[in-house]
Amino acid sequence: MHVVGKRGMMRGRAELGVSLRRRILVVKDGDCVAIFHSIHRVMKAEKILKTENLEILLIPIPRQLSSDCGLAIRFAPVDQQQLESLLAETDLVIAEIWQKQAGEFRQLL
Repeated sequence: MHVVGKRGMMRGRAELGVSLRRRILVVKDGDCVAIFHSIHRVMKAEKILKTENLEILLIPIPRQLSSDCGLAIRFAPVDQQQLESLLAETDLVIAEIWQKQAGEFRQLL
């Protein structure tokens, strides 16, 4: 199945999906990434944090990091304390927190 692009060109869904992911799912310098032990936990965390209106994004775990789950939550460093306290209230454990700095990831938790 194809869709028509802005200039009338035929483009496949896969091409559009790749370019959209590149724009949305990139972890920029300064961003933090929270990793959980299971897909269930990361999805539960996403629901809790979005309910509290925190600006987060569910993303695939960056290649430089590894996890059993494959998904992570991207957030701004200024929201780290609020994120951790909200999840602690529900006994939801964050396995690791990383921050991207100068193109490299540094572990914070």
